[in-house]
Amino acid sequence: MSSTGNEPVITSYAQAPAKTISTRGVTYAYRELGPKGGIPVVFFVHLAATLDNWDPRIIDPIAEHRHVITFDQRGVGASSGSVPGTLEEAADDAYAFITALGYELIDVFSFSMGGMIAQDLVVKHPDLVRRLVLTGTGPRGGKDMDKVVGTTYWDILRATLTRSDLKEFLFFNRDAEGKRAAKAFVKRLSERTVDRDKAIGTKAFQTQLKAIQCFGRSAPSDLSKITQPTLIANGDNDRMVPSVLSNDLHRRIAGSELIIYPNSGHGSIFQYWERFAPVAVQFLAE
Repeated sequence: MSSTGNEPVITSYAQAPAKTISTRGVTYAYRELGPKGGIPVVFFVHLAATLDNWDPRIIDPIAEHRHVITFDQRGVGASSGSVPGTLEEAADDAYAFITALGYELIDVFSFSMGGMIAQDLVVKHPDLVRRLVLTGTGPRGGKDMDKVVGTTYWDILRATLTRSDLKEFLFFNRDAEGKRAAKAFVKRLSERTVDRDKAIGTKAFQTQLKAIQCFGRSAPSDLSKITQPTLIANGDNDRMVPSVLSNDLHRRIAGSELIIYPNSGHGSIFQYWERFAPVAVQFLAE
């Protein structure tokens, strides 16, 4: 650990301090780590997720070089208020949070629903974002995106019957390799032992699901507005946000890079973290 003044730089997400900031009547819970100064990397999390759902094997390598910020969306985890009914409103909330912290330029790392919110944010505020990482996600109005609701409820049932974590079904293939990766991922999420976040409530979760369904059924956004360097990643067998939608994003965002990992699903970046983390670090450093 290096230090600035007396304060050591925390580069382990398990030890990142929990903080809050209030703006426009909402108190947002967030964590930050890595060296301060420069452009921060703001992480946009997935459906039903709280601060505790980020894989430390992705966050920690980025935080070695960059100021990293993760946050709970309105109405989720330790953030106050209620979950907005649309992802466009969630993007407005994210904008309020980022500007309340005093930032005029950020990099974005997003996964799944977080990637949908990030797209809405960039389309509305193109000057706010320098570089964009979109993983396990798809465009507004993307084909079969609205089927995420049925897939999710089916997997909730399977997870309940097998007493497993829902993410083991939603994020990973059910072959030997996928099951191994799933167990390892879920185990890593419990590395933080103090000051953990509280889980999302059922109503908030259902509101998010409906918002994703609405996003999937909406008219497409003009993604030609996204001109910043963009890295897109997914697995070749994403049941949640179909893998073809990553190709669709790649076609619609000029100059974007696309990585499709073999024999993996929605959580491919967590299954292949050893390959993906260095790529993300390098992309964000450029």
